[in-house]
Amino acid sequence: MRILATLLAAAVLLSGCSIDRKVKKLEEDEFVHYYCLRPFLSEEGKKEYLKLKTRAERDQYLKDRGLWEQFYKYDAKERDLMFEGEVRIGWKKEMVLMAWGAPYDKQKPPGDRWLERLVYRFELHDDGSLLVWEPKSKTAYQAKRLLERGVVLERGVVVEIEDLKPW
Repeated sequence: MRILATLLAAAVLLSGCSIDRKVKKLEEDEFVHYYCLRPFLSEEGKKEYLKLKTRAERDQYLKDRGLWEQFYKYDAKERDLMFEGEVRIGWKKEMVLMAWGAPYDKQKPPGDRWLERLVYRFELHDDGSLLVWEPKSKTAYQAKRLLERGVVLERGVVVEIEDLKPW
């Protein structure tokens, strides 16, 4: 199932937030940076980034924090997949975070220090779009179905993506 990460979907997810207007003003490439790197920015960091006046200042902000290199160390195809929300087997944990953001829950089986499951919640809408659910979502009430998906990591690498129970 394809996860949509479009400007419109993100704008809907962010609607009502005080930073919404600033996010909408970002150029397309800048929006991709912001969308994929937001899990690595604190709330204060997001506000600082969006307060900067020029694209050059915003790009430098990401470079100064090592986030630029974190994103651009992946090839263009992988970056596109992350932005589109297409998580794949073999991806590193940071790639999953760039694609789907922070997980709803993290689980570690007792006695196994190498395994971890990241649990994400999704909203399935009538048009077929599947949006990553976020706390205080303003679109969840419109979803025709809410579901969970687990990403199993072994030593920080995706080994399985599993559909879990609806919630």
